[in-house]
Amino acid sequence: MHLIIGLWNPGQNYDKTRHNAGFIAIEALQNDWNFEEWKDSKFKGVISEWMYQWEKILLLKPLTYMNLSGESVSLLVNFYKIPKEHILILSDDLDMEFGKVRFREKWSHGWQRGIKSIIEHLGTDAIARVKIGIGRDARYDVSDLVLSRFNPDELAAFEKDVLIGVKKKIDTWLENT
Repeated sequence: MHLIIGLWNPGQNYDKTRHNAGFIAIEALQNDWNFEEWKDSKFKGVISEWMYQWEKILLLKPLTYMNLSGESVSLLVNFYKIPKEHILILSDDLDMEFGKVRFREKWSHGWQRGIKSIIEHLGTDAIARVKIGIGRDARYDVSDLVLSRFNPDELAAFEKDVLIGVKKKIDTWLENT
């Protein structure tokens, strides 16, 4: 079993914001790869399932808000006994250029409090991540920037080009774990 987590802040106030890049990516993955519909769970989140080469893949959208994501993730990981190497986090990265996509098997949380929460709850930073660059803009405070919405051109580029890169990274990760 593999687990892919899309970090986000739930609610209309956060819809299409830069901080929800992981959510936008996991929604696209769920739709494009024909995962089942989202369903409520006892893991403080919603999940979706799909069989990939005779193995179950779970998608998780924590409903705990970004900074408390570890609560939801640890409940699910501990229940299903998912090995750490079978966990992948999709998240935004402020320090990467907009649209850039990177995969790492181990990465510090940096400023990303959702990843920090997951690391703290699971007791390890050896968790694979796909980070999606949202870019930094010196004209804005960090909190204002990450909670701002993508402009229409950025959203179009994100939904087209960026998601292709994310899906390629996920596919490679699944093939190698």
